[in-house]
Amino acid sequence: MGISLSEIFDSRSIRLNLESKTKEAVFDELTEAITAVHPECDRSSMIASLWERENKLSTGIASGVAIPHSFCNGMTDIVGAIGVSQSGIDYNALDNKPVYVVFMLIIGGQAHESHLHILNQLFALAQSEGLASIKKAKNAQTVTDILSGLR
Repeated sequence: MGISLSEIFDSRSIRLNLESKTKEAVFDELTEAITAVHPECDRSSMIASLWERENKLSTGIASGVAIPHSFCNGMTDIVGAIGVSQSGIDYNALDNKPVYVVFMLIIGGQAHESHLHILNQLFALAQSEGLASIKKAKNAQTVTDILSGLR
């Protein structure tokens, strides 16, 4: 259970200026960021499984944060992408407010056990001052440094 957020979110899959304004566009933009770093991930499978999960209940949890996540066959680890929107995303969040930070997780079969631990870390981050620091970050390395400081 010792996996850290900085191991999941590669700095190359962090987008500090999301162009997306809708949930669909965010899914496209962030799955593209993941496949750029992890070409072994099948993008169409990721999007299909993200929507399957999203259709059960919105992953827009509150505080301007969304944590879309899904399981993906053919992978072993957990990989992810982070997107920050300055203008907000119409996400159909549980609190009906715009989302500004999206933590996308794609969970491989071998990481099934540790995904709840990762989700708990993200929930805690969403309620901490680290979230404000991520929103204000000027580059991906700053976000990686913030995530590295979390345990």
